[in-house]
Amino acid sequence: MFPRAEITLAAPAWLADAVDRIDAVDHLLPTEALAPIEFEQPDLAVNLHGKGPQSVERLLATDPRRLITYGQETLRWPEEQHELLRWCNLLERNGIPCDIGDLRLPAVGPRTGRIVIHPGASTEARRWPAERYAAVARALGPEVVVTAGPGEYDLARRITPDPVAGTLSELMDLVATARLVICGDTGIAHVATAYSTPSILLFGPVSPHIWGPLKGPHTVLWHGDTGDTFAGEPDPGLLRITVAEVLDAVGGVLCKPDGSASSARATSA
Repeated sequence: MFPRAEITLAAPAWLADAVDRIDAVDHLLPTEALAPIEFEQPDLAVNLHGKGPQSVERLLATDPRRLITYGQETLRWPEEQHELLRWCNLLERNGIPCDIGDLRLPAVGPRTGRIVIHPGASTEARRWPAERYAAVARALGPEVVVTAGPGEYDLARRITPDPVAGTLSELMDLVATARLVICGDTGIAHVATAYSTPSILLFGPVSPHIWGPLKGPHTVLWHGDTGDTFAGEPDPGLLRITVAEVLDAVGGVLCKPDGSASSARATSA
């Protein structure tokens, strides 16, 4: 529909390393969350932020010739739908082809024997206890690398005295070449999906049917409970996942000679 379109993504500046790897984006326009968008009169503005009036108002302020967004009377927000389906459906309903399976990023190097454990998440509700991650790390031995995002270094040090806290690009390369990733419902899980890196994903309080991987070498542990994703303590459903469950799931991956995992979602109830 727009074969010669120049695509500008308005997103936080810290995502630059990730955006550089995406062929579908021509330019990154550094924009903090719900801040004014410094762009005038785009031919088409697409709201992939949400349904709230704040994001719609900021796009309307750029005076676009056309706006595609949820939240209008004719296009209501689908509550119980996977995020990928939600956004692809928005585009396709407006004549823009969208391949829901086109999530791969180009390989950055050969696989290594490293097992990445990432204990951080955006909220406490999504953080499995550090002492449990530490028990998993001890059981898996010297191939484990514990990573930390901004503000997560002290958390990671509760698992190992020497966590890796590099740039976003370095962290993505580490995940891209790892043998396995173990983490919660957080951005690193999506990086694992993009590079087809086998992963063990610990879910709660949000359902993996909304945010989890649709396919690929990923095993999801979830006890079927949902809760408050902004709570100040780990979600009760997340706490139901035990160290033994995680190690069993890891064994199911590492025992395979090619290091791959089943694409089937494993949930525990």
